[in-house]
Amino acid sequence: MSQIRISDAARFLGVSDDTVRRWVASGALSAGTDSAGRMAVEGKVLAAFARDQAKTVPQSPGGSSSARNRFVGLVTEVKTDSVMAQVEMQCGPFRVVSLMSSESVRELKLEPGTVAVAVIKSTTVIVETLEGPL
Repeated sequence: MSQIRISDAARFLGVSDDTVRRWVASGALSAGTDSAGRMAVEGKVLAAFARDQAKTVPQSPGGSSSARNRFVGLVTEVKTDSVMAQVEMQCGPFRVVSLMSSESVRELKLEPGTVAVAVIKSTTVIVETLEGPL
C-alpha cells in the first residue's frame, strides 16, 4: 500500500500542508506514520478523500455535454494571429493550453484575468507511474 506524505497529499489536492494537517487533526482525513515515522496517508484513503472533496462545475447553461473534465481557471495568456489563437489558463496547480480560432477568443472576450472553464474531452489519456519516492 502506498503511503503519501502530507506535503505530497497537499500538492495532489491543491491545498497547503497546513490544510491537510487540519483535516487530519479534525478527523476528516485519517493518517498514520510511514516507515520513517513521518505523518502519511494511505493512497486509497487519499484517493477516496479526493473524490469526496471534488467540486464539480455546473454544466454550461447551453445544455448537456458528454465531457466530464471541467476545470475552472484563470486565463493567463492569449496569443492571437488573424486566424488562430493560443489561450493559456491556470486551473489550480495545472497549466491548460487551448488552441482555438481568433474569432472564438473575441466572442468569448478572453484576455488575461478572465475566469473561464476549460472543458476537456479526450479519447486518449496516458497514465504513467513514478519509480522511487515522490
